Amino acid sequence: METVKDTLRAMVRISYDGRVYKTFLGPKAAERFANEVRVLRHLEARGCPFVPRLLESDPEKLMIVTTSCGNRVDHLDAERTGELFAELLPYGVRHDDPEMRNVTYRQSDGRFCLIDFEFATILPGFEKSANGQP
Repeated sequence: METVKDTLRAMVRISYDGRVYKTFLGPKAAERFANEVRVLRHLEARGCPFVPRLLESDPEKLMIVTTSCGNRVDHLDAERTGELFAELLPYGVRHDDPEMRNVTYRQSDGRFCLIDFEFATILPGFEKSANGQP
């Protein structure tokens, strides 16, 4: 596995089969883990096509496994970055860390995608997912 991020808050590794392994570290790790799991489940239930799919979550290890959404983006202007994060709003999510480091590019369909939802917020009125579950 290749380590792509190793900070005080998280370690992210990508396996050779393309799965992304994120382990939450540091202050409020359990809270951030639970929030990212909740938001990714919410987005999947609503059919959001430009975020990772949650494949596994382990609350004891504070680790999630997701699909890959492509490669990190090195250059993107502020206007386009803002447009990408605004695309989450109809799905009932505000990212709350709308930085270019959370944008990837999926070459298979030429789509910019968004990652890293540990600080995201499910907006009022969207608390229930499409299948009625919180």
